[in-house]
Amino acid sequence: MGKATNEIKHILRGKFLVEGKEAVKNWTFIGFLFVLGVIMIASAHSVDRRVHQIARLNDEVNELKSQFVDIRSRLQKVRLESTLLDQLEARGLQQPEQPPQKIKAIIEE
Repeated sequence: MGKATNEIKHILRGKFLVEGKEAVKNWTFIGFLFVLGVIMIASAHSVDRRVHQIARLNDEVNELKSQFVDIRSRLQKVRLESTLLDQLEARGLQQPEQPPQKIKAIIEE
């Protein structure tokens, strides 16, 4: 139990970073872990940015779909015969009582 306690004290005091020939290896490993941590944090921020961008673009797509449906329904209403007749009557034109007749032209050579 005494040896384990000494090793824990040795680690807590940081002697493994300043004493012995393994100190350079330990600093190199700590630097490596630090670089990996920075890369991981940067990657997480990048992913968060992408998620927010995707959510914003999905909202924009939904808004554009809504506008498309609204404009299409207004166009269909404008193209209705009854709407056209109302607009023409406002200009003084009326629908003829008899339907139009087809004229066929026969060309003989």
